[in-house]
Formats: sequence, C-alpha cells, structure tokens
Amino acid sequence: MEPFGYVTEPGKPGLFYLQSWMERYPELTAGFTSRHGGISQGEYRSLNMGLHVADCPQDVIENRRRVADAVKQPLAGWVYGEQVHGSRIAVITAADRGKGTLERLTAIQEADAFITNEQDICLAALFADCVPLFFYDPVTGSMALAHAGWKGTAAQIARSTVEAMVSEYQVIPENLVAAIGPAIGQCCYEVDEKLINTIDKTLDEVLSVEEATSTKDRRDIYYKMNAAKKFQLNLHQINRQIMIKAGIMPSSIEITERCTGCGTDLFFSHRKENGITGRMAAWIALGSSV
Repeated sequence: MEPFGYVTEPGKPGLFYLQSWMERYPELTAGFTSRHGGISQGEYRSLNMGLHVADCPQDVIENRRRVADAVKQPLAGWVYGEQVHGSRIAVITAADRGKGTLERLTAIQEADAFITNEQDICLAALFADCVPLFFYDPVTGSMALAHAGWKGTAAQIARSTVEAMVSEYQVIPENLVAAIGPAIGQCCYEVDEKLINTIDKTLDEVLSVEEATSTKDRRDIYYKMNAAKKFQLNLHQINRQIMIKAGIMPSSIEITERCTGCGTDLFFSHRKENGITGRMAAWIALGSSV
C-alpha cells in the first residue's frame, strides 16, 4: 500500500503525508512537499523550498512558513543542512533549532543526514530526484532523515544513519521503522556503466553470498539495461537492501511508488527539468508547539 498520501486544500501547500506512520504514531509528523501551494515564480513555481537555487530568498522563506503552519511545526524549530551528496550524519539538539531555516549561512554544514531524540525539532532535507529516507524508533523516541542520491546510496548513508542512532540513542535496529519517499524511479533514472560498477561494489557489500549468487542473473531488481545500452538504476530498492543489511526488518520498510521524473505535475525534477528547478522538502518531527 502507498505510504504517502497527498493532501491539498485551497490556499495551502500540497503535501504528501507519511500517513501510514502518522496513523500508528500520533506523536509523529512526517512527509514530503509537492511543488504546489507556494509563491515562487518562473522555473521555481510555486512551492520551492530551497534557498540554494536562484529563487527569491523571501519567497522561499514564505514557502517554508506556509509548510510549517500546515504541519503545525513552528518555523523556529526547523533545521536544514547544507547537503553535499556525502554520508556525514549530524546529531541535532535543541541548540540547533532554526538553523538553515531563514538563511543558508546558518545551515548545518556538510550534512546529508540528521538524527535526534528531541521533541519540537523538525528535521528537514531538500530533494529534486534524490531519495528521502525516514527512520523512527518508537521505543526510544529517536528519529532520522537522510538524503541519498547515487553517491549517498553508494556510500550507504542509510546504514551509517542506523549506526549513528545505535551509538547515540542505543537504538535496536529491529525496532526501527523506515520509509523511502518520492524520488526518481528506475523508469526515469538512466546512468552509465561506470556508475553501475560503483553500485555493484555496494551491492557486493550489502548482499549475502547466497543473495549475491541468486540475484546475479536478475539484477534488474536494482538495475537493468535499456535498448540504448544504458542502465536504469533503482535507488529505492538499493536503499531498502542497505537498510536490511543495517538490521531493519524487511516488513518495517515502506517504499513509495511515486517517481519525481514521471510526476513533474506534482514534483520538481532536476533531471527532467535540466537542472533549473525548485526543491521539495522532506520533514520529520515529534511533538508540536502550536
């Protein structure tokens, strides 16, 4: 079943809520923005959430305010990072509330994943084809949000995020629930053989010997060759396998069917829009001050 449900109301931003989690865990809010319901213009119309693109900063801040109001998480509690397609995990505390929200210079530097166990902090990350990874432990009340493009996927940022939660909050991986959000799908993500060689090294690490042998002739789970002799890469399934290797139960991982490349009516897509486009934001938070 699709874990993300789209909610749109007149005068409000269109949002994809992680409804399957929010029904089970009423203390939690999590989701992903669409491209609708903001005030940005031109290529960034209308709900661009990224301050790092060539949009009017005041428009972006207004967009962020609208989303914060809609999800009942005060803007002062949001935390954004300066994402670099790396694998560094930042531990977020109350002292970080508001960083990167109103100006780019205050963002958490060189961080592609956040973890926290504090309430009234809303973790946020920006996307326009890369994969949003959500983590929650209902036992310890800790949560995480990661940004996984192909580089982050190859570096196993999902595994590093789980390991950081274990180290910081004594999380038991089997207790975690995880969700993989809207991103460019295998249908739209064409890559070359050099990138596939890099991904193969990652798969060799996360698949058992038995799995690697049994899937050698059916790697289309993770990638397949098209008629143009290019490869179609499935970042969703690779990240799922990395999560399983990190100790998360397969039954506890939910994956969206939504593709940002196919769905430019709802999403910004860096690839489909030739690199000049806005950004969606993923968020996850516990509690609310509203």
